[in-house]
Amino acid sequence: MRIIGRFVLSAMIVASVTTVGLRAADEPPAAQTEPNTPPPPPPQVPAVPKDAAPPPSVTIIGASDAHGVLGRDVRSAADEDMGRIVDVIVDRVGKVRAAVIDFGGFLGVGSRKIVVDWGALRFGNIAKKKDSIWLELTKAQVAAAPEYKEDTPIVVLGASGTLQPLQIMP
Repeated sequence: MRIIGRFVLSAMIVASVTTVGLRAADEPPAAQTEPNTPPPPPPQVPAVPKDAAPPPSVTIIGASDAHGVLGRDVRSAADEDMGRIVDVIVDRVGKVRAAVIDFGGFLGVGSRKIVVDWGALRFGNIAKKKDSIWLELTKAQVAAAPEYKEDTPIVVLGASGTLQPLQIMP
């Protein structure tokens, strides 16, 4: 009985060593690190805030209620061609202050950019892209205005009594 007991005990030891060996072979090898180097941190998953932001507000503007102005022709009260709007000037708080008009010249040759006060423009009926914006200045007044150049002080030409100085904050 003693021999059978030793045989059974030996078989159990061999079986457990073999099982441990098989488990070790199935598992991936442990990462090799320097003795005093901490393991790399786990990948960060962006946290979803508990109070997620509400969706943005939505405003619907009817197709006949608002239109873009860039590229629109500008005409004087006497129906003279004044050029076309090529840019819009806003102040630091985003308020529209003026429009840049590509004035004069022929087919873009000899033209120059001038700045007119936003309040001097009249939008009236601009339902179609070909509709013009009206300017409360004469062609002679606009022709006498200094040319607009970026990164220089802006001279804004305004209709009588409507011009307000730009508030420049330091």
